[in-house]
Amino acid sequence: MSDMAGATPVCDQLRKTGNWNAAWDPIAELDPVWTEKFMAMGAHTMTSGVLEPKVLEFLAIAVDASCTHMYAPGTRRHIRKALELGATRAEIAAVLQAVSVLGIHSTSLGAPILLEELAAMEQEKRVAERTAA
Repeated sequence: MSDMAGATPVCDQLRKTGNWNAAWDPIAELDPVWTEKFMAMGAHTMTSGVLEPKVLEFLAIAVDASCTHMYAPGTRRHIRKALELGATRAEIAAVLQAVSVLGIHSTSLGAPILLEELAAMEQEKRVAERTAA
């Protein structure tokens, strides 16, 4: 943390409790104040008491296991915490199954685009062949 950064109690607590992702180090080094504000925003949900702790762990599992994160250390930590909070194997499996559909969305988005681009290239090829002839 830079000398001019100011206090970063949320980030410091995340580090202390083992909930800090080392991938966040570069942005924390570049702008510790922004990083602190960002982490505080996320921490509010976790500390507000609106959602039950087990539900928060389910959400954290879903985020960390999703195809956009694929963060194994966080997934492991949140699965362990969910089990400690009384989650069942079936509940955690259901969370993982629910989030797995995100991966299929990559295909459902990309496949039609691929087909459109292939058709467009084929059309361009036919036009070029007619023009050359």
